[in-house]
Order: sequence, then C-alpha cells, then structure tokens
Amino acid sequence: MTINLEVMSRKELIKLRDRIEKALKKAEIRERQEALKAAEQAAAQYGFSLSELAADGAASGKGFKAKAKYRNPADPSQTWSGRGRKPQWIHDALKSGASISDLEI
Repeated sequence: MTINLEVMSRKELIKLRDRIEKALKKAEIRERQEALKAAEQAAAQYGFSLSELAADGAASGKGFKAKAKYRNPADPSQTWSGRGRKPQWIHDALKSGASISDLEI
C-alpha cells in the first residue's frame, strides 16, 4: 500500500497522523506485553518469577550499595565507600594531619 502524501490535503494528513499515533501506541502496548511474557518465560526456566528477580535488584536498574572503606575514628557510625564526594569528616581529618590510610577500615 503506497500513500502519495504530496496530493493529500492538510486535513487528510492530520487525520493520517492521528491514526498513525494511535496505531503506534497500540503497537507499543502489544510489544510490551510480548516482552513481559518472554521475560516471565525466561525467568521461569530458571525457577524464578519476575517479581523475585526484581526484588533482588536485578531488574531495578540500581546497583548495589558500595561497601564502606573508611570510618570516622571520632564517630564509628560515619563511613564512606570512597565513591562520590568526600564527607566533611574526611576533609577535617586530612586537615588535622591524618592520612587517608589512617581512616581505612
């Protein structure tokens, strides 16, 4: 089926665009359902459900919290993994002459 867009009026083009947008939404819903079904079948082959895998964080898109590498000697409840911005207690310790290796766990 070939559609000659050059001969269509603006109203006809708008109507066609609206039909295409509706068809795209339906196609997306259908493909999402197919993907979900395929994922459920793949998980079932290993004896899991998708909700079990998602609860483990495998499907959430988030990584796991990094293990702490450094601890504040003045307040052992304060730790830092070494990732991201240094906490203020690290800066304070370094300014007071401590080495970063002194703060390692």
